Amino acid sequence: MSIKTNLIKKIAGFTSRQLNKDMQQAEACQEKVFQRLIQQAQNTAFGKDHGFHKIKTYQDYKQQVALRDYEGLKTYIDLLKEGQSNILWPGKPRYFAKTSGTTSGAKFIPLSKASIPNHFGTARNAVFYYIHRYQRAEFMDGKMIFLSGSPALDEHNGIPTGRLSGISNHLIPSWLKSSQLPSYPTNCIDAWEDKLDAIVEETVGQDLRMISGIPPWVQMYYEKLLDYTGKTTILEVFPNLSLFVYGGVNFRPYRAKLESLTGGVIPSIETYPASEGFIAFQDQQDDEGLLLNINSGIFYEFIPLEKVHQQDAPRYSIEQVEKDLDYAILLNTNAGLWSYLIGDTVRFVSLKPYRILVTGRVNHFISSFGEHVIGHEVETALMQVALNQSIQIVEFTVAPKLSELADTNSYHEWFVEFDKIPRNIATFSEQVDLILQELNCYYKDLRLGNVLQNLVIRPVPRNTFREYMQSIGKLGGQNKVPRLSDDRKIASALQKIIQLN
Repeated sequence: MSIKTNLIKKIAGFTSRQLNKDMQQAEACQEKVFQRLIQQAQNTAFGKDHGFHKIKTYQDYKQQVALRDYEGLKTYIDLLKEGQSNILWPGKPRYFAKTSGTTSGAKFIPLSKASIPNHFGTARNAVFYYIHRYQRAEFMDGKMIFLSGSPALDEHNGIPTGRLSGISNHLIPSWLKSSQLPSYPTNCIDAWEDKLDAIVEETVGQDLRMISGIPPWVQMYYEKLLDYTGKTTILEVFPNLSLFVYGGVNFRPYRAKLESLTGGVIPSIETYPASEGFIAFQDQQDDEGLLLNINSGIFYEFIPLEKVHQQDAPRYSIEQVEKDLDYAILLNTNAGLWSYLIGDTVRFVSLKPYRILVTGRVNHFISSFGEHVIGHEVETALMQVALNQSIQIVEFTVAPKLSELADTNSYHEWFVEFDKIPRNIATFSEQVDLILQELNCYYKDLRLGNVLQNLVIRPVPRNTFREYMQSIGKLGGQNKVPRLSDDRKIASALQKIIQLN
């Protein structure tokens, strides 16, 4: 083991002890973060507009500041884009993280000097915590690959702007850069397919020990790599590969396929990064749940999911949440986001310490008939049956299908790309339907009441979802297919692709 790795192990031990200390006093940490945020932002335009100087408690804050999404902050962010200072946070942003938007087009999320340690530091802490807890640091002596967006950045009035994953490439410390793959020129290739080809050529023959990226794009890399080398498993190509760090999507739908491609099970660390802040990471290998990032410049608020669209919806701090309920998560950050609805839903699986599951998106659900089925439920139902039948899922999405005939019922239509289609798709569909009924009582009532018929699974040809993502300009990077939606836009696009093929 190298001198560098021995030093890292010592730093990892210190980091882990500090994180464990924060876990034990989470409520106190959050109160300190809250008070610090309010104090430091008092003289910003937002702070003055919302009377931060009068705020002493979280209750005061809720009376002064309403929850908001990007549209609610856009007026302030537009001022930042014009080059103005002290708008949402003291000074100017160091970066803008550019993400896909809906009503307002692209979103520009500010990153401040104060918030940058939250993004990169938490990623580092997740790995360090793993190193110390499991005493596994050998991967630090080899190469590491980060499948990410392009690090080439634009500028808005002197503020570097790009994808968060691309920005992160500029924050990697010098001691780690010598281990980093791919090279900067390769990482700057825009076309995802061309970029993957270049990454494959650049990484073959390297002592790759860690890979980081979202599961569907890691899968694409693995498939191209095996095709290029003629090998049957990734561990034949990289025998020292020993850690997989991922985030952005639920790993369960991809686990079987990735483990098959890998040729075995390697340890993994799940993370929950967002452009708005690094929220949580996996701190234990044997239980579900991600450790909430309590003491890193973010003060959290939570709204019960069923009340998120209500006027004056209740907002809770962490000491008020309950286990096994779904909440919309709000962020207050040291980059100047205030009661910001990021659109994700989470469920607490532990309160001591605070651990969460990401269960879906606030606006990604099906409730065309009052069932309010969410992403976590469809993923759980599908993957449980797939696991029981040793079926591998490549990708899927779900949409409502309203009956056009008086004597037939409506149903949920599942578009699923299988690695190998089940022998009896009707039986497979029935089993998924039964589990979904167990998970969602509203769906069960509609099924028993004959309002909905059994869900229908439509197997789609190989690469259908890749073609769809390419058709909307979102192939690669950190983009992912929505698991479900309350309309048929994605379903209609998939059907067109299938017909063309």
